[in-house]
Amino acid sequence: MKRVAAVDIGSNSTRLLITDGTRESIVTRLGEGVDATGRLGEAPMQRVLDVLHRYKEQIDGAPAAAVMTSAVRDAQNGPEFARRVQDTLGFPARILSGDEEAELTFTGATAQRDDQDPVLVIDIGGGSTELVIGRRDAVTFHVSTQIGVVRHSERHLRNDPPTAQELQALRADVTLPEHPPATRAIAVAGTPTQCAAIDLGLDEYDPARIEGHILTATRLNELYADLASKPLAERQKTRGLDPARAPVIVAGIAILLEVMASFGLAQVEASEHDILYGLALSTLADAP
Repeated sequence: MKRVAAVDIGSNSTRLLITDGTRESIVTRLGEGVDATGRLGEAPMQRVLDVLHRYKEQIDGAPAAAVMTSAVRDAQNGPEFARRVQDTLGFPARILSGDEEAELTFTGATAQRDDQDPVLVIDIGGGSTELVIGRRDAVTFHVSTQIGVVRHSERHLRNDPPTAQELQALRADVTLPEHPPATRAIAVAGTPTQCAAIDLGLDEYDPARIEGHILTATRLNELYADLASKPLAERQKTRGLDPARAPVIVAGIAILLEVMASFGLAQVEASEHDILYGLALSTLADAP
């Protein structure tokens, strides 16, 4: 396979995928404060740019593309930051619309599948949640919502650990539009993969074991109750959980449970194949 690279600059993490097997994900919290101020902060932007400098060295001139999602498209200074990103990387970097984000996520999640029945792809990000229904290469419904782990943590969870009232308000704020039914679902990105790692009791993150792991609503409710009851310092010690993701994991599980309830789903499959994988496939197709 030709060596190409993809970079996903999200509201919570900045991620790299190279088709030689390199994969990195670093929590940079670009969306920090955007929900309240409408602007990207200088410190979060610099955290991302610092990571991108290192990613550029790893990419080493391979055909590459980068995308930015909710935090950048929502921020008043998003276009300015996008120019800084492109200058840093030296290759195309664009801000995705919510619809583009949803479709690229679906491409990544279903590229290695051949589902005969429609499947729902759930992508819970830092600033938005994408819901996409379809078969491989045939999307029949998609929506991008203003629901995200950074956004909703900042909006509702101010105590450590969060109070019952805060948790209730967060879950009440996860409002979804009308949607068609779905009986099977793939959940991608940080929340479901971290939950899978916790459920498996992994001391070291293993993508091969995460892929396809079944998360039931019953087990997710157990994880939610346990993690929401702990202060951050204790939550960070949870086996299988990346400590950097501990500040937003409670909101992430709450959002996932509300989505599952809305669709009447008893379980979801966790998957590593998400928007980053879809971008890599697109970059590979366009590479000379």
